[in-house]
Amino acid sequence: MAVGTEGSILGNAVVRREDPTLLQGSELYLDDIAAEGTVHIHFVRSTIAHATIAELDLSDAEGMPGVIGVYAANNTEFPDMPFAFGHPAFGRPLFAKERVRQVGDIVAAVVAETREQAADAAEMVFVDYDELPVVLDMEAAGAPDAELLFPDAETNVCFHTELGEGSAIEGADRVLELKIESQRLAGVPIEPNGTLAIPCEDSMMVWAPSQNPQAIAGQLSQLVGIELPELRVATPKAMGGGFGSKAGLYPETVIVTLLAKTLGTPVKWAETRSENMVSMFQGRAMILDAKMGFTADGTITGLDVHVVADCGCYPNIGAVLTTFTQTMIQGVYDIPAVRYTADSVVTNTTPIAAYRGAGRPEATQMLERLMDLAAQEFSMDPAEIRRKNFISPDSFPFTTHSGANYDNGEYAMALDRALESAGYADLRAEQAERRASGADKQLGIGVSAYVEVTAPAGLHVEYGKVEITDDGKVVGRVGTSAHGQGHITSFSMIIADHLGVPMEDITILQSDTAEVPKGAGTMGSRSLQTAGSAMYVASEVVFEKAQQLAGHLLEAAPEDIVKADGGLGVAGVPAKSVSWAELYAASMDDAQRPEGMDAGLEHELDFDGSDATFPFGAHVSVVEVDTQTGGVEMLRHIAVDDAGRLLNPLIVTGQQHGGIAQGAAQALFEGIQYDEYGNPVTSNLADYAIPAASEFCSFESENTETPTFRNPLGAKGIGESGTIGSTPAIHNAVLDAIAHLGVRHIDMPLSPSKVWSAING
Repeated sequence: MAVGTEGSILGNAVVRREDPTLLQGSELYLDDIAAEGTVHIHFVRSTIAHATIAELDLSDAEGMPGVIGVYAANNTEFPDMPFAFGHPAFGRPLFAKERVRQVGDIVAAVVAETREQAADAAEMVFVDYDELPVVLDMEAAGAPDAELLFPDAETNVCFHTELGEGSAIEGADRVLELKIESQRLAGVPIEPNGTLAIPCEDSMMVWAPSQNPQAIAGQLSQLVGIELPELRVATPKAMGGGFGSKAGLYPETVIVTLLAKTLGTPVKWAETRSENMVSMFQGRAMILDAKMGFTADGTITGLDVHVVADCGCYPNIGAVLTTFTQTMIQGVYDIPAVRYTADSVVTNTTPIAAYRGAGRPEATQMLERLMDLAAQEFSMDPAEIRRKNFISPDSFPFTTHSGANYDNGEYAMALDRALESAGYADLRAEQAERRASGADKQLGIGVSAYVEVTAPAGLHVEYGKVEITDDGKVVGRVGTSAHGQGHITSFSMIIADHLGVPMEDITILQSDTAEVPKGAGTMGSRSLQTAGSAMYVASEVVFEKAQQLAGHLLEAAPEDIVKADGGLGVAGVPAKSVSWAELYAASMDDAQRPEGMDAGLEHELDFDGSDATFPFGAHVSVVEVDTQTGGVEMLRHIAVDDAGRLLNPLIVTGQQHGGIAQGAAQALFEGIQYDEYGNPVTSNLADYAIPAASEFCSFESENTETPTFRNPLGAKGIGESGTIGSTPAIHNAVLDAIAHLGVRHIDMPLSPSKVWSAING
């Protein structure tokens, strides 16, 4: 059954099933969940970025009203976190042992009867620090004489990767150089982190707003000594965003669960926003130093890149995000030679993990700035030089120097569509007029072309199950964990299309290890192409089994059985049909079931798409820069994204708009900053510049469709495309507006003060 064929719901805009309860506020978030006898935990966090702990006194806190216990490294024997890269010394203790390595490092935990009592008692924990030199500069962190965060490791470099040998730019007619920083960003989901652990007689229930409860359960089980399935991990139905920051296991969750086990009572931690800004994993934080070689006519001959990535104080998945950058380092371009090296280092800052795009935006940001600089160098239009160097459509499938197996791509098609929608020629004409007149407000037009990887790094496998229940309704189980993406709607559409069951009669179960014991979670724009394909295949198998059963019951050939109102019937004979409830009953009855047919109407599988998919697209940004103030205003943003076959265009548009907003935020507004002592100076939403919707223009999103052959839906991911395509387009637009004033490059975010200083430099 092809997606979008005549009579199919697939490919049509369908309103999201999830929205009514969210809008009504009837769904529970983590902190809304209550358990009788719950006590509350408050973490005592370091106020110093790097120091040894000279003295830690818990006694005054232990005597405070309502306090049940105060815990730290000196009175517990809790295990260390198991996830580290490089030398074993880089491992993370649950409580700081002898040394703290960031403002926000966990020193102690106070458990009390109320949240307020725990917070008050935490103020009474006495900590005396002997300060150490602070390591903040990621480039300086890897130097031989740098202060070591982990002396036993004898280095601050925790991970290294490289690709190619020698020089990739030797023999080039011209070489362009660019050093670009993709600044540190905070995930800032609307719902911060948290955990509620509820001990039962022989088991433990753990609620956590997680993108991957199955993985959390596996790691947590080992750390707290409770075997699966006695340890149950679930995410509440409502979860306020993740963006990668909620994909991993946090030490706070381990501590809460261990203390619930120790005390025998429910323990809750609900993170505050100020905690969130120093303790939740952050993203990006890379410096890319690149050289690109060209022939005299503007054809790329080679690319040589060195990356330094900041992992924060404890290496997490952030240490290996440089491999994702490496995977996409070639982008959409036919580059004959590539050399890539990357070092990940530890610094006295919040740990880095995946953040929407996770290593792939950084590669695109670098490439697209280089292409704009090349356009200036060769006096070519930015679109022309890109088109000249694209990988041609007849080259696919295409294996890059990094080993990425691009499935297909029509890069010029997406770019041409974006330029046409933008009215590119007219915009360039208006820009020329403003430049000629010396207007204070200059027009900038930025172009970006991108390809990204979705379902990367082995994430192309996912669990799914579809079953008919005794009342004739359907239950689908998936190993992904939705938190705003519209999975319930999308998966229901697939099942409804195959079985003819109304969407309101379909229940999708997810995010609970008691219901779905395995799964790879939601990340890497993977859900539709993996879990959606699992729903597709499982529904297909259930339908074929039901066809055979209905044919047996109705004395018709299985191929003559078609979907009928509320069940299956014989084609052309409306009166001859059987309901899904009757089919289920027959499937459980040995006397009614055909010989050799298994009982029940269900199918489960681990769908394997065999490899990642590679969405692509092109964005055009139009901005106005006030040369007197440095202020930037977004006038238009046009996105043409290709995510393969589209299942629900309404959901696709929502993902595009959300991604563009986050990409624009990096380009113009957001960035974590520290003072010279390692104190975060953007530790609340008064100082960290999250833009409001009023600061954006209205986004114009379109799609081309180039179906992949790696899954039956033909679908690729869309969740991160907007974030990857928009940032370099906006970055290029701002710099394009002031390029005639001699400005070559400004690192993001492009704040008014930075832009003004560059103009007047």
